[in-house]
Amino acid sequence: EETGPVFTRDLLGPHDHNLIVNYTQGAAEAIGERILVHGRIMDQFGRPQRGVLIEMWQANAGGRYRHKKDGYLAPLDPNFGGCGRTITDDEGRYQFLTIKPGAYPWPNRVNDWRPAHVHFSVFGTAFVQRLVTQCYFEGDPLIRHCPIVGTLPDPAGVDRLTAVLDLNASLPLDSLAWRFDIVLRGRRATPFENRPEGS
Repeated sequence: EETGPVFTRDLLGPHDHNLIVNYTQGAAEAIGERILVHGRIMDQFGRPQRGVLIEMWQANAGGRYRHKKDGYLAPLDPNFGGCGRTITDDEGRYQFLTIKPGAYPWPNRVNDWRPAHVHFSVFGTAFVQRLVTQCYFEGDPLIRHCPIVGTLPDPAGVDRLTAVLDLNASLPLDSLAWRFDIVLRGRRATPFENRPEGS
């Protein structure tokens, strides 16, 4: 039985999906390479999941998070907060305008680096139902060296965590587009950090 959307767009502000301007509410723009990250959220049968609240957070173009415990040398961007949210449409589609995040050092070992990536939270019918994942960008040579990626038991899981360049969705003279579909369960499910792969 199909249910209606859980979350509706009246929960959102006008800039919530646009990380380039949402921190300053449009008064100034974030620094960095402008990108559009988009895709669909679907179940294992390819059915769109509509009315799903999805949040995204990331480091700035220099690889630094706006977090008091982030001690990386890169400067903070005064115009970039690093988080946004949107709600999927009837076809399960979402999109975020943002800047491409920078790589940053991973302090657990001497010279480990995290590749450029963004994090996603996908909410179910309540805030306590939350799946967390992250996505990388096709062609980044740091992906195969990433200590987090190295923990995936299935090499195909890396592909399911990698956004692909989508020139057809790019905004001419503005932003490259990257497509990242999220599959909630089944054999082709996106690996989630808070749920073992395959469950």
